[in-house]
Parts: sequence; C-alpha cells; structure tokens
Amino acid sequence: MQKLLALPLALIISISLAACSTDGGVETMSENQSNGTAAAGLPVVTGAAGAEPIITPPTGAAPSAMQTKDLIVGTGGLVLATSTLTVHYVLMAWSTGKVVESSWSGDPATFPLSGVITGWQEGMPGMKIGGRRLLVLPPDKGYGAAGGGPIGPNETLIFVVDVIGIS
Repeated sequence: MQKLLALPLALIISISLAACSTDGGVETMSENQSNGTAAAGLPVVTGAAGAEPIITPPTGAAPSAMQTKDLIVGTGGLVLATSTLTVHYVLMAWSTGKVVESSWSGDPATFPLSGVITGWQEGMPGMKIGGRRLLVLPPDKGYGAAGGGPIGPNETLIFVVDVIGIS
C-alpha cells in the first residue's frame, strides 16, 4: 500500500493548495483532555512512548476546526516549518473509526514538512523529538473534497504522530 505521506510531490502540492484556509483554523484542546479523557467525542489515545499508540474511535460529529494535543512532550530538537521529519504515525478516519494506515508496521516515514498536507504543516511545528501529538484535521486541512488513496472525500483525519528525528 502506498504511504499517504509519500504521495508524489505534484499531488501533495495540489492537495495542499486545495486544502488551504484563510482562518488558520487551529484549535488546541482544552486542559481537561491532557489527562487521557476525551471531551466532545474526541478519540482517546493510549500506549507507551516508543510503542504503537491505540486510538479509541471517536463518537459524534467531527470538529470543524483543527485540534491538536500533546500526548507526550518531547525533550529533543524542535520541529520547525522547514524541518525534514522522521516519524511514526497512525491514521484513523473519523467517519469509520478504522485505522487507515500505520507506519508502525514498517519503517518510520521521512519527509520534508513543507511537502505534506496543510494540517501537518500547521500542527507539527513546536513539537520536539520524543514527543507524541494527536492531530484532528477537518477536510480542509487534509485531503479535502477530492480525498486521496484510501481516504474518502471530505474525511476528518485523526493522526497520532511520534517525532523520532529532525533534520
């Protein structure tokens, strides 16, 4: 199966441009969610650092704004918009509650942050190596109306991302 983050550059650029918004759209989850509880039907993520995270499927309507939550705060180098990242990630589709893809079944993914979907470009800077972050991306921050690969049109995406390296 082709990795979603390893799409051809022309497709990534066209998807990113189609998925741009004018409002910035980043909404950080509230403090009460930092203890592993979920609010408003958001997914709960469990699992130790260095192990594949387990995502409990969400309930209810998907949020309309991007949401991020640091599950594990890293202590290493800082992710910048210009960084090339090496990460492990799990991707779940909100509509089905099913894992669509996981890098944990193979090698970590390495890519320039500037070459992936808008939600990653906006939601990853500020992380540190060793960190784990939950990203909930509405369609305009992901693959939009076109979808992509196994992602259907207008899908809200749930990513749990562990930063392993930065260059």
